[in-house]
Amino acid sequence: MNILDGVKQGDPRSVSRAISAVENGTLEGRALLDETASLVGRALRIGITGPPGVGKSTTIDALVQVRRGRRERVGVIAVDPTSPFTGGALLGDRIRMAKSVEDDGVFVRSMATRGCTGGLSRATQDAADVLDASGFSTILIETVGVGQAEVEIARATDCTIVILSPESGDGIQAMKSGLMEIADILVINKADRAGADKLEHDIRSAFGLRPESVRRDVPILLTEAYRGQGIPELSAAIDTYVAEREKDGRFEARREENLRARLRGLAEYLIQRSLWEEDGAGSRLESLAREVLNHARTSYQAAELLVKEAMTNR
Repeated sequence: MNILDGVKQGDPRSVSRAISAVENGTLEGRALLDETASLVGRALRIGITGPPGVGKSTTIDALVQVRRGRRERVGVIAVDPTSPFTGGALLGDRIRMAKSVEDDGVFVRSMATRGCTGGLSRATQDAADVLDASGFSTILIETVGVGQAEVEIARATDCTIVILSPESGDGIQAMKSGLMEIADILVINKADRAGADKLEHDIRSAFGLRPESVRRDVPILLTEAYRGQGIPELSAAIDTYVAEREKDGRFEARREENLRARLRGLAEYLIQRSLWEEDGAGSRLESLAREVLNHARTSYQAAELLVKEAMTNR
């Protein structure tokens, strides 16, 4: 079985090989994405973000069990920090998703950020496309969990869940980090810990302080993910969110907006790769850097020359 046929049939080994190909930016990976493009768009993509240590992976593991109870095939993309030694993902999420990893109806993939900011790997959405084309009905994307940079997840998913915990700080601090701005559903995990009620109060107060023009009704749920408490309610809240927005057209509008952002990012990536790898501008850096150091050119003049030469060579 070739990789393309395997992906279309949902074969786990083929899916894994396909994601590796798109993650590595190979020609085979690009061809796979092109060949399966017509199959993409059926899966619900859910983003899970929040500060480190709030229980994102544990929540995902519990949420997967609820969705599997409905016979859904679920894909999980866990974006890990890049290992400083191997360049790969640290794979810490696999430990916390033991139940999901052992389920044949669940596909879990850890991806390294590879230096990309925004809490996501550049190839995260490509990997989600592969899972989508393979027939997974729900795709959960977990971000690195590094704070303000996490806002990129909202541009890659249909619904964004922000998870906090009593240990993660107060609601005002979460507002300052930008996480509150992207939350479609907000979860206070470890709700059995001291301070959960105060955190909920702080969050509701923070939402109440926002101007009427930007104020949104964001559900706030309390969970104890390690016990599965509140997770069925979270799954139901996701379904309600999607149904309401499909009804009034906001669901497709968000997908279109996200696609515009993705195309812009892809165009910038391809231009950058073309500039440094294909047009050979990298070889001019050394000589131009010396010219700038010797005050023969300014930094902007040198950069403009690089772009001009690259455009001329095309």
